[in-house]
Amino acid sequence: MALIVQKYGGTSVGDIDSIRNVANRVIKEYQSGNDLVVVLSAMAGATDQLINLAHQVTDIPDERELDALLATGEQTTVSLLAMMLNSIGFPAVSFLGFQAQILTNDAHGRARIQEINVDRIRRALEQKKIVTVAGFQGWTRGGDITTLGRGGSDTSAVALAAALKADSCEIYTDVDGVYTTDPNICGKARKLKKISYDEMLEMASLGAKVLQIRSVEFAKKYNVPVHVRSSFSEEEGTMVVREEKDMEKVLVSGIAYDKNQARITLTKVPDQPGIAAKIFTPMGEAGIEVDMIIQNTRAGGLTDLTFTVATSDYKRAMEIQKNLAREIGTENVYGDENIAKVSIIGVGMRSHAGIAAKMFSSLANENINISMISTSEIKVSCVIEEKYTELAIRVLHDVFELDKAD
Repeated sequence: MALIVQKYGGTSVGDIDSIRNVANRVIKEYQSGNDLVVVLSAMAGATDQLINLAHQVTDIPDERELDALLATGEQTTVSLLAMMLNSIGFPAVSFLGFQAQILTNDAHGRARIQEINVDRIRRALEQKKIVTVAGFQGWTRGGDITTLGRGGSDTSAVALAAALKADSCEIYTDVDGVYTTDPNICGKARKLKKISYDEMLEMASLGAKVLQIRSVEFAKKYNVPVHVRSSFSEEEGTMVVREEKDMEKVLVSGIAYDKNQARITLTKVPDQPGIAAKIFTPMGEAGIEVDMIIQNTRAGGLTDLTFTVATSDYKRAMEIQKNLAREIGTENVYGDENIAKVSIIGVGMRSHAGIAAKMFSSLANENINISMISTSEIKVSCVIEEKYTELAIRVLHDVFELDKAD
């Protein structure tokens, strides 16, 4: 007998028939003798509808009240699933975030889990009940409802699996695993049998939307095996696990891309101590995350500085930098929203030279210009013109032979 945490996303619980399909999967697992905790998202589109309602009331909804509103999406699905299971003779009980004792900080809309008291869940499991838990939400020490941000149900599931010391955490979604790249772009993309936590972290941070990045951080920290699979088929998915020795044999495991990028360049900036702080401190205060940064020194004590931000932050970032231009002596500030970041990822890159050069030459052969480069132990990222994104992905997939089996 094992303790399994399952998580079902919005498309998996999009209507009553879909919830019935989830119930059948849960029953099958329960009948095999396993203890089950089932974490659910809101129905597909429900959260957007609730946000839309809030904005019909006010342009800037109060964050505390917005969290209270958004949490009703998951409340609906966990109640319906528990109701359905009970009606056909399988004992179930639903818990909202506060009932499951998922304690978070006070950051409404982007709360972080601080601790989980699983005593109540354990008591329900001891009574042989199937426990359904509302994902995406928690509560503060002051008793307020909080939400964890988009994709937060993944984080809820992995955090619960860690707290319960579950044998595994299964993430059911509308895809059947993690692929070498986006199969909608590259027809040769191959489903991976397994991927390391570090590789999955890089893929999640670079635009792959299979798993929410904080859920992977939790899984790595507490060594929770995560199985990504489809709720619409019985096929095995992809295991996200601790790095194993045989993983280093594969130079590159996957290719990620992110079109939600914009570039900002400041020209002829005084090359003096403290200038970088003046440029980036206001960005941090505005909650704008800066990704890649490149500085090119000019003659005469001047430098050019280029960095990237999310497209959604581009206008605010440009406004901040233009307002700063006179103060710090910048000659010009200009930007470009028509860029994309393409990245190759693989733990095998640590011990093999020449991977970056192979990437650069293969892009050059297709006349794809690289404007920025960023590297880590297991990643090389290039900023290119957005219109070449799909071509770059297919070329790199071929060059690194990712269509071949492990």
